[in-house]
Amino acid sequence: MQRLIPSTDGVVLEVLVEEPRTIPADDWLGTVVLCHPHPTQGGTMRHPILGAIAAEALEAGLVTVRFNFRGVGESTGSYDNGIGEVSDVACVVDFVERELPPLTGIAGWSFGAAVSLGWQARSGSTVPYVGIAPPVKSPLTPHLPDASELAEARRLFVVGERDQFVDVDALAVYAGSIGADILIYPGSDHFFVFKHKKLATDVVAAILTSDI
Repeated sequence: MQRLIPSTDGVVLEVLVEEPRTIPADDWLGTVVLCHPHPTQGGTMRHPILGAIAAEALEAGLVTVRFNFRGVGESTGSYDNGIGEVSDVACVVDFVERELPPLTGIAGWSFGAAVSLGWQARSGSTVPYVGIAPPVKSPLTPHLPDASELAEARRLFVVGERDQFVDVDALAVYAGSIGADILIYPGSDHFFVFKHKKLATDVVAAILTSDI
C-alpha cells in the first residue's frame, strides 16, 4: 500500500506500507520504520538492503513502513541537510501511531541511521533502534547526538570492518558512549555485499529481542 502523507513545510511524503500476508492480523507484532540512505547520493526506500530488512520483518510478523525523504521519488520538497528529514521521520511515526499497529522499532542505513537517531533524541523515543553504518562525523550526514540527548533504549549499530565511509573505531567508541551494542562484520564494506540476508536477520532480531 502506497500513501502520501504530510510532513512539515508543506512537504508530502511517499510512504510504502507492507503487512504480513501469511500471519493473521491478531498475531502481528507491531510496526517497524525503515529509513533510507542519503537523498543526494541515490538513496531511496527501494534500496535492496531496505527491501531485505522489510522482507525479514514481514516474515517475523511485523508491519513495515518505508518512505522517501523529502525530494526523493514522489516525496515533494528538497534535501534539507538532515534537518527537515528528522521532521519527516517524526511525521511518519505519527502516521504509524494513528493508523497502524504500535511502533516496535526503527532502523536506518547510513544517512537514515543518523537521521532516525536524531529523531530519537528530539522525541525522547525509547523504541529499539538499529543504526546500519552511520558515520559519526561527516559533512554529508548529521552528527550523531550525545548520550545526554538520548533516552535509554535498546540500540545496536551494525558496520562492516572495511566500510569506506565510516570510521569503525570511532563508531565503536560512540556506541559505548551511549550504551549501544555494535556488530562488526568481518570483510564487509558499506554496502554489505552478499550479507543482506544476515544483516536483515540481525536487524529484526535486535528489534524484537535483546538477543543478537
